[in-house]
Order: sequence, then C-alpha cells, then structure tokens
Amino acid sequence: MLRLSLVATIVFVSFCCLHAQKYSNEFLSIGVGARAQAMGGAQLAHVSDATAGFWNPAGLTGVETDLQLAAMHNEWFASIGQYDYIGFVAPIANKSRYLGFTFIRFGVDNIPNTLSLYGSDGQVNYDNVTTFNAADYAFMLHYAQKIESIGLSFGVTPKVVHRKVGPFATSWGFGIDIGAQYSLNDFKFGLMLKDISTTFNAWSFNFTDEEKQTLQMTNNEIPIKSMEITKPTIGLGVAYVKDFKIGKPKEGKKQKYIGLTAELDFNMTTDGRRNTLISADPISFDPTLGLEVHYNNLVFLRGGINNIQQFKDISDNMKWAVQPNFGVGFRIYKFYIDYALGVNAGGAILDNTQGAILSHIVSVKIDINYQFLKNALKDEE
Repeated sequence: MLRLSLVATIVFVSFCCLHAQKYSNEFLSIGVGARAQAMGGAQLAHVSDATAGFWNPAGLTGVETDLQLAAMHNEWFASIGQYDYIGFVAPIANKSRYLGFTFIRFGVDNIPNTLSLYGSDGQVNYDNVTTFNAADYAFMLHYAQKIESIGLSFGVTPKVVHRKVGPFATSWGFGIDIGAQYSLNDFKFGLMLKDISTTFNAWSFNFTDEEKQTLQMTNNEIPIKSMEITKPTIGLGVAYVKDFKIGKPKEGKKQKYIGLTAELDFNMTTDGRRNTLISADPISFDPTLGLEVHYNNLVFLRGGINNIQQFKDISDNMKWAVQPNFGVGFRIYKFYIDYALGVNAGGAILDNTQGAILSHIVSVKIDINYQFLKNALKDEE
C-alpha cells in the first residue's frame, strides 16, 4: 500500500505536467453558472448576463443594470475537486459598451506528497509526508459592444491561465476568445471563437535532487521545460426566445406571461478525433441542446443534454451515452439563485441509468443599481 501511494503520487504529478495537444486546459470546458449547466451548456446565442464572459463575451451587452455580480461553487469527484467562479460586468459609454472580469479556479487540495516517505536509512518515516495542491486558474478580462441598429453585439476576452502543481511545476499561458451575437425577431444566433489565438502554456519544473533520484528509481521520467498548446474551438448556436402572454391583466396589475428559451449549439474542436457524436480528424462536432421555461421571470425550469458519446459495454456491444441535466431557478427582486442537477457523462446511458454519478451545482447572481443604493442611503439619513 505504501509503495502504491508513492507511485500514485508520482504518476499524478507527472500526468498533470505532460505536454499535450488534446484536452489542454480542459478545466475551461466545464462551464460556469448553474443555469448554463442545467441547459447542457447551450448558451452561445442567448446568454445575456455576467456568465457570458465565459460562454460568449458578446452576451455581456444584455445586462441592463449598473453592475452585475455572479458566483458559483461546485464540487467534483466526491468533493475531491473544488471548482469556484466569480465574475462581474458593468456598462460604460451610455450602456453601449461593457467591461467585465471572470476568475475561475479548479483544484485538488491536500494531496499527500510521499516522495520523501522513505528516509535516507531506507525506513518509512510518516513525518516526511507533506501535502500539496494542484490547481488551475483563469483570469479573464472582457470587453463587449453592441450595435442596436442592426441587432449585432460582439466581444473579446484576453485571458491568462496559470496552472500549479505544488512546488513541482508551474505554467503560465495566454489566449484570446472572440464572440458575436445577432438578433432577428425571436431568433438569436451566436458565434464563439475560443482560443482563437491558440493558447500557449509554458511549463517549468522544480524537483530537488532527492526527488529526482526517487523518480529515477521508480522508472519515471524527470520532466523538463515544455510548451502546451490549446487549439481553437469554434462554437455556433441558434436560439428561439419568446414570451407568451397569459390572459389580460387586471386594472393596475402587470401582464403575466410564460417565457420559452430553446437553444441548439454545435461546438467544433480542432485538436483531433474525439469521442463525440460526429468524430473526425482534425475537427469533431459536439452538439448541446438546452430548454428553459419561466413564469414572469420569477420561477425557472430548465433541462438540457450534452456529451453524446458512444462506448462499448461489458458484452462488447456499442451503445450511446448522453449526459442529461436538470435545474430550477428563482428570482427575488434583484437576486437570482440557480440550481442544477447533472449526471456525469457515461453515467446515464440511454437504456440503462444505473450507476449514474450526480453533480449538484448552485450559483447566485445579483443586479446592482447605483441610483437605488443612493436613494436607500438617503432614506437612512
């Protein structure tokens, strides 16, 4: 068991630092916001809040308040992995231009470091065991602008990616995302060019002489400086957004309505063949479908599917797997709280849902109006 723990730690560190073209910076594919997660990530065409900084920066132009804040916390792999997000957006220039910021952290904390488990005398010494964190960080700055006369919005996101594996390895990367949205009556169209600049992560490593010796003794390669490349992803989306009136409002009452939002997205990766619905080399297509129904913009019911994959079962038969997602949301004045229930890909099979692994996601959002705050402070005086 001790030797297994030692090898597992070394393999984990080495795996995190491998030079790879495919699935690079994959933590940035998880997504932010419980609303988006409940809709299977189908957001490119209609997203219009602070989370748009991640999904499509052009959507930031849909924020109508002076400032909007959003946050999310999610736990993965039985709470081993911690995923945190915070973002904000604020309009400038008479609400025709917008600035925003997004911060994301995905990390596994308190990992036992057993590289020094054995002392110089060859005896096991548990006092030598320490812990370290393996975490990925993303810092995104957003700029968006809308041209109302033609129903077009566009946005750009320069981002810095920092990845750190304890004291052993660090990397810094830089990339750019570009997005656009276009509205035509009840239809909305979205385009997202993610990592359009090709994001580069430069890795550096720092192992002591003793740690290098342990790696050599266990037949592990000692990593050297390397460059990891994240290739562009192209996203296309179309959404139908419509409000339906419910009866006629009574005198002095507001009109009640039911709103419907349905979106279909196609995400195209360019890093080679993947296990997606349409798999090719170098481009693979991964569709996502989302649906939301709301009452008076107060109560929301959502659903979506994504991660459509094919796999072999224990009988060597090919089957399809799909990740279903569900969620609800509530608005209380200027405060939103959203919940999503997701099933990990591969856990929910079309003809067999046994063994599904559930993920519970909660996010919050608040609209801030400066004039309202001024009036509230004035009333207090």
